[in-house]
Amino acid sequence: MMSITDSVSVNPGWGGPWSHMQDTPLVMIKDADALAKACKEMEGEPVLGIDTESDSMYCYREKVCLIQVSDRKQDYIIDPLAVKELGPFLELLADPKVVKVFHGADYDIVSLRRDFGCEIPNLFDTMVSSQILGLPKVGLADLVNRFFDVKLDKKFQRHNWAKRPLLPEHLDYARGDSHFLLPLRELLTHKLQSIGRMEIAQEEFDLLSLREWKEKAFDPDDFIRIKHSSGLEDLGLRVLRQLYVYRDGQAKDMNRPPYKVIPNQVLILVARKRPQKLDDLNSIVRSGSTMVRRHGPAMIEAVKRGVADTVPLPSRKRDSAEKKPPHGGRETERLFQKLKNWRQELVARQNLPLAMSASNNQLKILAGWRPEDLKSLHELSDIRTWQVERYGKEWLTILGEFEQDQEKPSRRNPRNRRRSRRGARKGADKSDAS
Repeated sequence: MMSITDSVSVNPGWGGPWSHMQDTPLVMIKDADALAKACKEMEGEPVLGIDTESDSMYCYREKVCLIQVSDRKQDYIIDPLAVKELGPFLELLADPKVVKVFHGADYDIVSLRRDFGCEIPNLFDTMVSSQILGLPKVGLADLVNRFFDVKLDKKFQRHNWAKRPLLPEHLDYARGDSHFLLPLRELLTHKLQSIGRMEIAQEEFDLLSLREWKEKAFDPDDFIRIKHSSGLEDLGLRVLRQLYVYRDGQAKDMNRPPYKVIPNQVLILVARKRPQKLDDLNSIVRSGSTMVRRHGPAMIEAVKRGVADTVPLPSRKRDSAEKKPPHGGRETERLFQKLKNWRQELVARQNLPLAMSASNNQLKILAGWRPEDLKSLHELSDIRTWQVERYGKEWLTILGEFEQDQEKPSRRNPRNRRRSRRGARKGADKSDAS
């Protein structure tokens, strides 16, 4: 395998010392006129670096709070909480001639599409590229430090980006997430091309551009997915369901993430102990806490509703909306293990990064559907074209050998194996007797 070095020079036509953010102009966009002017300046730019900041840790329904954009000359920060109509910028995003560079595009793509209904064709993802190249660390700060010897300060990673005003240190942090994306793309593109993996990366980029936000409506029975709920008896589960429903209603009213209203571990503890009075609740949860003062009486009422609840409990094996594969059980698990062994040998033999083989989910799909030809392989969800071209014949060989092994009577029925052994012994006894 060709070694991946860092000795790649960046195009000198970047128009400025891109490695030093303080030497690059920053344009803050807070109104429609500023947005129109900025988008006019960006017209004709072949590549744009883009990142977003949201408030998922601070509200019930998250939203995009900042959009950072960098071209070859300057950095822009768009405040979508102040600029309500982003039409000119959305046109740039939808332009198939403009390459949009993200790092870890998945979240940004679905967030932008959810909030603004935009299309984002022709993207490049620096994190996906780094994974395909097999770089040891693929975080943006790691890549910037590796290639440009610049340390990005990530102390505002958990900042509430819906808060205003934005301080200078917030803006410096935010622009750092888009400022280096253009030179990073150039470096990583060169590396991908030099080892023949650009087409593989492009297929991954094209699939990323199709990602959509899948908002799931609140389901009271999703309480069954809470960690450690399996340790509760039926009565505790009914109480947990009532607490779960109460918490979601409060989170929606307060516009806060549910786990910040009442943590999961508190729900489990209350469902297990089932306090009937506020004094009982204070004895198992920190007495005098804001949570108990605000929600204590309602939690006691939820416990009582749960104790009186007779609604059937949901199964832990919830039906998937997607079509289930025809094969399951122990034999499919055995086939999945064979495919994992294949992957381990492939990665070791060819010195490949895991991203250049197949994920566990993809191997489970193969084991569950067991396609019989290349055409069927291409039709499987989540299986890439480049994977079929590289590994399709090997997969079909493994699947075919497994099916043949299954058809042998001795493997199909343990009783047949015992009969065969008894028959062999009887034959040997007769031979000895003669």
